[in-house]
Amino acid sequence: MSETTTASTRRRGKRPPQGEPVIDRALSLLEAFNSTRRHLTLRELSRLSNIPVSTTLRLANRLLEWGALERDEAGRYSIGLRLLEVASLAPRGHGLRQTALPFMSDLGAVTRQHVQLAVRDGLEATLVERLSAHRAVQVRYRVGGKMPLHATGMGLALLAFAPAEVQDELLARPLYSEPDKRLIPASAMRRTLAEVRREQVAIFRRTELETLVAVAAPIFDERDEAVAAIGVLLPEREAQPRRLTYAARIAAQGISRALGAPSAALPPTALGT
Repeated sequence: MSETTTASTRRRGKRPPQGEPVIDRALSLLEAFNSTRRHLTLRELSRLSNIPVSTTLRLANRLLEWGALERDEAGRYSIGLRLLEVASLAPRGHGLRQTALPFMSDLGAVTRQHVQLAVRDGLEATLVERLSAHRAVQVRYRVGGKMPLHATGMGLALLAFAPAEVQDELLARPLYSEPDKRLIPASAMRRTLAEVRREQVAIFRRTELETLVAVAAPIFDERDEAVAAIGVLLPEREAQPRRLTYAARIAAQGISRALGAPSAALPPTALGT
């Protein structure tokens, strides 16, 4: 539930008009935290969730007891480790991560930069894991954070193999390149996705302080559906596209094979290498 939606259905200091379930209000407290708001006071929690202070205190205490929240000596709240324990049970998170880590480690030894693992979550991608070398460049997205499907290498690898209705829904919206915010015609994006499907790898360049290159390949499950993507991110000056695309595809094929994907039994030449 977004802060805007929350504000429209609730009046400050009063009972929600629809008698909002307790679980929804508890989730609103958890949603108040993000990568820039890791520690919040009681009043900040109340303000960001649009829940009265007294109710916020009662819910926060219950979440503290369960372990979903923690409180420091200054009285500020933060996300508790119990949520990490529960999140580790997600099949598309921890289970996938455990299968992928050996292949990510091998890919990291080749690139000596960032190796990333992501899954599609609706019209966005969620970064599940990242392995980074000491000299790796600064990155924009954090583990657990959301990434755009159309403007990242990982996202393109996932979008290209997403169901047609997902592609159509996203392409019906205005899509802009990053960071220059140029409008991307839907026809151009469809051509890009067709190329990713043909090559089984996505290559994306982003220019900020320097040009970065992302190379990502899709990972398939036992139903031969794309469930994740693995990729590398490094400066263009260090990129060797032919070597990187081959390495990313081999890593993705190895993970797919471990997940039981029928296509992973095909020889590399059959996958476009």
